[in-house]
Amino acid sequence: MTRRSGRLQKRSENSPGQKCKAKCNRKKVQPLSKLQCEKNQLVHEDASRPCALIETPEKALRDDFESGYIVLTSRESLLQPSPLPHFGRESSEDVWVKMVVKEQNYRHSKSFMLKHPRIQPRMRSILLDWLIEVSEAYTLHRQTFYLAQDYFDRFMLTQNNIEKGMLQLIGITCLFIAAKMEEACPPKLSQMAYVTAGTYYEHEILQMELIILKALCWNLCPETAVSWLKLYFQMTSMNSDSDLLESQFPQDAYVQMTRLLDVCILNINSLDFQYRVLAASVLCHFIQQETVEKLSGLSKEDIQPCVNWMAPSAELGSRFGRAELRDFPTIKSEDRHNIQMHTDYMTMLEAVSQKEANSQFPTPPNSTEKTLCPY
Repeated sequence: MTRRSGRLQKRSENSPGQKCKAKCNRKKVQPLSKLQCEKNQLVHEDASRPCALIETPEKALRDDFESGYIVLTSRESLLQPSPLPHFGRESSEDVWVKMVVKEQNYRHSKSFMLKHPRIQPRMRSILLDWLIEVSEAYTLHRQTFYLAQDYFDRFMLTQNNIEKGMLQLIGITCLFIAAKMEEACPPKLSQMAYVTAGTYYEHEILQMELIILKALCWNLCPETAVSWLKLYFQMTSMNSDSDLLESQFPQDAYVQMTRLLDVCILNINSLDFQYRVLAASVLCHFIQQETVEKLSGLSKEDIQPCVNWMAPSAELGSRFGRAELRDFPTIKSEDRHNIQMHTDYMTMLEAVSQKEANSQFPTPPNSTEKTLCPY
């Protein structure tokens, strides 16, 4: 018998009936019954064929509200000339177009609260504050937390009638996905389940992971608010011979800025603004607004409403003292400013909310010199 005929005989012995029987004996994982939205329940055959949305400028405008993702085509109407420095081989204009179009494509809105009557804005703030604590405990990067925040807000926009008891599971699952996207050594699944104090188990996080990925159509790479802030501050700190990809800015100043951004992102009203506008507005409280407008490509009309809204947070933030630049045993000193750190954000947020409720604060003057926060 030849080798070929022997292999054919061996294949014939594995009958289809035996294969079917083996498949039928496999334990099927049921989707979470707690979610009320039937269309987003876990369907394994659909999850194995994810929906990939490709940015194609030639096609017409397509609005996919349910996934929080839209494809825009008229790039010229969205963009001003690129403020990025020359990259050498790469075109700075192409990079800038891609970043801004991505900002337009990934949609977030505080209107998702209308779809969940049992959830209050404060619950979102408490959840994000807890995720910041978890991020610091596992020395996760700031980008990881802001990815998780974006996933959470966009996922909630696709759902209806989520119970408040599900928020912690959704939040920790978003952080789990974000860590796998951003971290070189993400926390293990068991570690994520551990921080819920036994409320949720590993298999529930895995099931929720597939539900979230399917709801977001696997679109997991937004330009976050902190990535925009880091880019803007890098551009202000560069000289003609600097490399955009190498950190040029002072770490201590960056930590002060990110604390203000953290407080603002916990506020549900931050979703009224694009991430790049949020980042530019944070920078306006530390340097001259005219400089920010030049390096961000945004006009005063784009930035000023967010600067005004952010003013109470910037003012009260200075009363809490300076943010501390901490050292982490497993993190190199040149990377420590990129680690997400937690402080008493809820106290700061409540002080801002109380200030807004007690009085209508006046619009800041055109000159921002009096509102600048020192490094």
